[in-house]
Amino acid sequence: MIPIWLMLMLLFSDVKVTFERNPISTATREFKFKNIASPAQDDAAAKAKLTLIDGELDQGSAELAALVDGYLPPDEDAPGSNVYFRAGSSGGRFRMDFTTPIDIAQVNTYSWHPSSRGPQLYKLYAADGAERNLNLDPKRGVDPASCGWKLIALVSTLSDRGEEGGQYAASVADASGSLGKYRYLLFDCYLTELHDNWGNTFYSEIDVIEKK
Repeated sequence: MIPIWLMLMLLFSDVKVTFERNPISTATREFKFKNIASPAQDDAAAKAKLTLIDGELDQGSAELAALVDGYLPPDEDAPGSNVYFRAGSSGGRFRMDFTTPIDIAQVNTYSWHPSSRGPQLYKLYAADGAERNLNLDPKRGVDPASCGWKLIALVSTLSDRGEEGGQYAASVADASGSLGKYRYLLFDCYLTELHDNWGNTFYSEIDVIEKK
């Protein structure tokens, strides 16, 4: 259940989260969607440094750098071309560092899997690096918002119709055209289901688009 304070924050925010799903039958390695752009190779994330803060990547997962290298999975079930947390675990957190603050217009995340590892569920936080109480490595159990991070959005592509498998694109943007100027992004990733050990999403790529 989403806390009341989080629901109110998202309700009165200008941040908008949208997502699209390509069913397994129509998904291709080009990651083409109707309204969300396909993954780019020259976005701001391509030069960012990624650091695992908490959790453990699965032994079959790609390294975190695969999230920003511009290379996409060849098919719907390619473990070594995706980043995902250890089977049976409750997800984890990782940080993205742009070295200096940039004006972020949009954050797009992409995933692809034939079953329960397709949907996305995570919280996105940001920091410019100048916060006095900033903790760059908040572990699970520590609310990032209590140690310098700003909650940007709760991203969920979960369907109430029980749809799971497929290709997903989620986009976080603001009505003003800018999410803000930040040096760091923090992704707090959660399980999409609890029926078995296979609820950690296959994240294929993350794009961060600078405001022009």
